[in-house]
Amino acid sequence: MDNRKKNLIYSAILIIFFVAVWAYRRYEGPGSAAQEKKIEFVGNTMGTSYSVKYLDGQGRNFQQEIDSVLGVFNQSLSTYIQDSEISRFNRDGILRYELPYLYPVLKRSKEIYEKTEGAFDPTVGPLVNAWGFGPENSRVPAKEVVDSLRQLVNYDSVYFDSVSACKMMKGMKLDFSAIAKGYGVDVVAQYLMAREVENIFVEIGGEIYCHGLNERGEPWRVGVNFPSYDEGEQRVVQAVVPLYDRAIATSGNYRNYYEVDGKKYAHTIDPVSGYPVQHSVLSASVFAPDCMTADAYATAFMVLGLEKAILIDEREKDIEIYLIYSDENKKLKTYASPGVANKIQVRKVN
Repeated sequence: MDNRKKNLIYSAILIIFFVAVWAYRRYEGPGSAAQEKKIEFVGNTMGTSYSVKYLDGQGRNFQQEIDSVLGVFNQSLSTYIQDSEISRFNRDGILRYELPYLYPVLKRSKEIYEKTEGAFDPTVGPLVNAWGFGPENSRVPAKEVVDSLRQLVNYDSVYFDSVSACKMMKGMKLDFSAIAKGYGVDVVAQYLMAREVENIFVEIGGEIYCHGLNERGEPWRVGVNFPSYDEGEQRVVQAVVPLYDRAIATSGNYRNYYEVDGKKYAHTIDPVSGYPVQHSVLSASVFAPDCMTADAYATAFMVLGLEKAILIDEREKDIEIYLIYSDENKKLKTYASPGVANKIQVRKVN
């Protein structure tokens, strides 16, 4: 056998060897998804439930620690806790941060507020309360009340830096309910990754972040529910998509609403008009590198509607969207960003 043939054979053997080693390390080797123990637990936070799944070679259960982290998180951002940082800010108008969570959400909210031209506005709090979707229990406010409260909605009147925050209008209130669950997902995921847990699924109130692979060595798979006011139909999965080092958040008016005299009032309040939104978009799902970003954009797109949501999606390269809407004939339609369209498995709903 000449040297050329010998070199070809040796090269082929080396390639096969390296591929085998790579496959072993990825699927069966130390620290791989196949060998790590799956840990699962659920709990309650922010008035909803959470679910955490992860793979850990040491079999550690971090539920107690995560519950503690979420407790501190709520002490910063929950409007339902009277002495939380956000409640004290809303009451006093000025705050020096004591916890690490308020400044990052103020900063990211301002960025998305500007990119959506005010469709995402955390100062919508007084209107949210007036419509009965906050700590207060008002229902269907009079037009005069709505017009008055609209004067308090302006995130540009909130000034903050890395140390403190203040507001320039008395009566203005912050409300991060449209971004807090997503932010909480990120906080939990970061806690786990700081402890060298790489294969993670974290969900709070339907907002999700996944990192690494599941126990089968595959990307985690998540579902988007069918948008319906019927609670039974809401549990039907409309679409399934693999999620790898990515977050998804979904906003839909069918999830949180009430009905008065046969008319439905949904929880998404338009900061400009002061009224619950009414348009063709039934559900807005946003994919982003972090869940805080996905959560905020999902709310903004429910305010903006189909055409403006698509325009922003085309402009912002770090997000992708999946919208479910009804056409002029009340037929269900979908729109997906090109980057996720071929990954989404749509299921027919009868």
